[in-house]
Amino acid sequence: MQHSPAFLAIVAAAKARVHEVTVAETMERLRENAHAILIDTREDREWDAGHVANALHIGKGVIERDIEAKVPDKSAEIILYCGGGFRSALAGDALQQMGYTNVHSMDGGWRAWNEAGGAVSKP
Repeated sequence: MQHSPAFLAIVAAAKARVHEVTVAETMERLRENAHAILIDTREDREWDAGHVANALHIGKGVIERDIEAKVPDKSAEIILYCGGGFRSALAGDALQQMGYTNVHSMDGGWRAWNEAGGAVSKP
């Protein structure tokens, strides 16, 4: 997908503020911290087509509205992912502005997870 320059600029700014982790680091963090929360920020139709096993779904369009009810602990380790790592960085930036202190964005997102052979759930 071809992204507009303005979109890429806001993503670059968000990525400068949000800690990114690789798929391998995500897998390691999930193994080491049973309380870490992996959140899929993609659209409903993307989630329905398949997602990382045991992930929670809160789309980027509603994450600011719904996060406090689903993850009230603002110090919880949260790893966000989307299709490629752009929307999750934007969502992570918003969560940090809301006071969440342990937020990460998975670089490469769903595509990279699949390429690495990570566990998935599909209909």
